[in-house]
Amino acid sequence: MDKIKKDMSVEDLIDAYPQTVQILIRMGLPCLVCGEPFWGTIEELARNYNADPDLLLKQLNEGLEGLKA
Repeated sequence: MDKIKKDMSVEDLIDAYPQTVQILIRMGLPCLVCGEPFWGTIEELARNYNADPDLLLKQLNEGLEGLKA
């Protein structure tokens, strides 16, 4: 089962899984530590920046396995 869900806030994502910042940066999405904070959910972030929310979620969850904090 996936640990990260679409309705998780970006702030909670980064707090719980700081290693996912690398994925957000790679996808060109702003995050709290990137100087352009985004205070919505993961799904809202993806939609606001014309990214596929399902692809982003898949990459975030797969990234938990391959990235170190």
